[in-house]
Amino acid sequence: MPLIPCLSVRRVFAVFAACAIPTVFAADVSTTAAPEPVTVIKAGKLIDVVTGRVSNDQVIIVQGGRISAVGAAGTTAVPPGATVIDLSSKTVLPGLIDTHTHVTGDPTLPPYYGYGISVPREALMGARFGRETLLSGVTTIRNVGAGGYSDVALRDAINAGDVIGPRILASGPALGITGGHCDSNMLAPEYNDRGEGVADGVDAVRAMVRKNVKYGADVIKYCGTGGVFSKGTRVGAQQYTPEEVAAIVDEAHMHGRKVAVHAHGANGIKVALKAGVDTIEHASLIDQEGLDLAKKTGAFLSMDIFNTEYTQSEGPRRGELEEFLRKDREVAQAQRDNFRRAVQMGIKLTMGTDTGVHPHKDAPKQLAYMVQYGMTPMQAIQAATKVGAEALGIEAEAGQIAPGYSADIVAVTRDPLADIHALDAVEFVMKQGTVYKQ
Repeated sequence: MPLIPCLSVRRVFAVFAACAIPTVFAADVSTTAAPEPVTVIKAGKLIDVVTGRVSNDQVIIVQGGRISAVGAAGTTAVPPGATVIDLSSKTVLPGLIDTHTHVTGDPTLPPYYGYGISVPREALMGARFGRETLLSGVTTIRNVGAGGYSDVALRDAINAGDVIGPRILASGPALGITGGHCDSNMLAPEYNDRGEGVADGVDAVRAMVRKNVKYGADVIKYCGTGGVFSKGTRVGAQQYTPEEVAAIVDEAHMHGRKVAVHAHGANGIKVALKAGVDTIEHASLIDQEGLDLAKKTGAFLSMDIFNTEYTQSEGPRRGELEEFLRKDREVAQAQRDNFRRAVQMGIKLTMGTDTGVHPHKDAPKQLAYMVQYGMTPMQAIQAATKVGAEALGIEAEAGQIAPGYSADIVAVTRDPLADIHALDAVEFVMKQGTVYKQ
């Protein structure tokens, strides 16, 4: 049997291809996307965090993960075939936003145990804690410090649907000076241990910011003073020179990233504010000049005023260094008193809980402390929703229940405006249109 010439084979394939193309094209043209499912939420009470008002008997229409309409039950049309979620006996509000977390951190582990945890293990722990965070009612977090960009990996896994968790704005490793709060100071010199984000000098800090941006950081975090959980540092002592801080902030802003500074001490806070930092984390020992600067610049304060009881009760059990426990005792009440002063001055405050230092599922419990130290329940809820979104730069995406916004919604049976402790145990959680707890 004669062989078929190559040219003939090409012609045969060409014929088949010519015949097939119109069929495939026709199929593509006739295919239409299925309509996105519609969910209707009946809200007994709906908190509007923008106006500070509460409306009764409201309807929220969710389509494609976003809110398409909000209105009174009697006047808002319910699309046919929609899934109805009846929360008519509950108070409904936006998903909570925590502006200071360590989602890959386990607060139950002894101090030196962390040296045996690999970066992949840390990321997998973060998957567990991310789930706990979401189910607590916190639908968005800003994570300010994680090893090996494990928080970036967790963010991407959540976005891809591999695991469940909150929306994450991740920082990757925090910048810090040699021997400072963001260095690794627990081992003897012969181990030559060094924090991932350590950078000394103007050129080095710019390079570290660029590295974090390269590997996916949404926000830049640096340590501007000593800290509670860092061996050998004084909580109030300034770290980084004004020139280094200015370089960090300038470089980050040039790349479109906001800057959060770990800062307990007054001088480190003021250096940061003068350089244009976006948020002050902890702000425990802020003085009047610092408060005035925060008010003038519009910077946000993220003050973790809830966690000291956990640190003092559980720290000794897990072998926490007495140095750390002592420093926590020294700053705890001063931080709470300064929180009250900031509230009285009308400074912008968020809910920043420092989870990872205490259990992730307990983040909403800080709201009660925010009320105890000067806020009204409405102000505390606004700090944990609308104001938090503004601090993170996502105010057009999250933080309120309104048309066009992501459907991040939580609900409780008891009225949190009458008793803020109602939010200690959130009963319904929706994130981006998907129900995770009901």
